Amino acid sequence: MIIGGPTMAMATLRLPQRRTLVLALAVFALGHVVAALSTSFTLVLTARVVTALATGAFWAVGFVIATTAAGPGNSTKAVGVMMGGLTLANVVGVPVGSLAGHVTGWRGPFWALAALAALAAVFVGRFVPRTEQSATVSVRAEAAALRQGRLWLALAAAVLIMGGVLATYTYITPLLTERAGIPAGAVSLVLIAFGLGALGGTAIGGSLGERRPMATTLVAATATALVLLLLVPLSTGPVTAAASIFVMALAGFTVNPVVTSLAVRFAGDAPTLTSALTTSAYNTGIAAGSAIAGRAMDSSLGLTGPPLVGAVFAALTLLPLTALALTGTRRHTRIVAQRTVTDRAHDDAAVPASSPR
Repeated sequence: MIIGGPTMAMATLRLPQRRTLVLALAVFALGHVVAALSTSFTLVLTARVVTALATGAFWAVGFVIATTAAGPGNSTKAVGVMMGGLTLANVVGVPVGSLAGHVTGWRGPFWALAALAALAAVFVGRFVPRTEQSATVSVRAEAAALRQGRLWLALAAAVLIMGGVLATYTYITPLLTERAGIPAGAVSLVLIAFGLGALGGTAIGGSLGERRPMATTLVAATATALVLLLLVPLSTGPVTAAASIFVMALAGFTVNPVVTSLAVRFAGDAPTLTSALTTSAYNTGIAAGSAIAGRAMDSSLGLTGPPLVGAVFAALTLLPLTALALTGTRRHTRIVAQRTVTDRAHDDAAVPASSPR
């Protein structure tokens, strides 16, 4: 996802956006069919890599389509809706997939994902409008958008906030069972609470982020750092630990739709690569935060290591966000204006036949 997302975004840059989404979902479905039929671990792993590449392409184009369809005043809310789907996948899909795996065997969830992806491809092909690809779209234009310092500040914030939350979440089970005294069978309830908090956070960020992006992200990042720091003393009790994890997800995920929308906005008329890089940023944060938190847990810090690492990551998020607040988020920005074929036909009909073009 980290490397393949931007790569696939550039590889499919000249394709119509709707076709890219349909192809990505088709490859995703086919990869899961191959995995479900396979008896080789190597082949299953290869199929997972291929589906990850398709996922990166889907998110890169999906964010662009969502923000364009929503319009300049609702782009952050549109990103929040998309990320809400991702959160629901964790809240509902992961436990349901785990249960299905126990009932049907490990191949069952692979078949289910293949069928759902194929169904999604049908719906995307039916309801997403066909867009004209701009003649000026090029790898050079996409790369030129990366010269903006504000864009990299938004990406840095995405890396750090996700690294902070996932540094803790990755190792949450031993913290809950060994430190908070929560029975192993009840851990899933806390994970559901985390998912609900994350879903609420994306909704809050999508709702408030358009009007007050910097105030929303600065308050949310500060709250995330404080909650993660307080999780160390509060994790000794089951109720306070569960409540802290809910608030951690609520505050942390509030930042995500805002910085994603800002990054796409900063890219102006070349948003596809930037959109892919936001996905890479989140996955980079997950990888880095989890790796450092694992080292901390193996040190003298023990089970308190991951939340302390998470608190540091979340606190560092304030640096790029403060820099963004000082430089401004709306100056010299443009919202991408892709035009549908229907729009083009409407424009043509509005021009008198004798008018010059």
